[in-house]
Amino acid sequence: MKTSTALILGTAVGMVGGAVLAQQSMGKHGRDLFSRRPLRRLAALGHLSGHPSVDTVRLLNDYIAWEDKPMLKRRARSIVRRMEGELA
Repeated sequence: MKTSTALILGTAVGMVGGAVLAQQSMGKHGRDLFSRRPLRRLAALGHLSGHPSVDTVRLLNDYIAWEDKPMLKRRARSIVRRMEGELA
């Protein structure tokens, strides 16, 4: 009985911890998306591309309007098109 309770408790703590870390990670990469450094913006695009959601698409659309580098803008548009297809 004690082992199963510890297992359930450990699983719950792990899930909550993972959710907190994921939120922090998304916030960090969302900020890096508007960094002055193009390499950070590219890394942020790579990270966000693996997290399709309506919020991510909105963030990327804001980014596309802001970005001035054609290569990064094309990459963001490509990610948005793919996500919109996945979310439809």
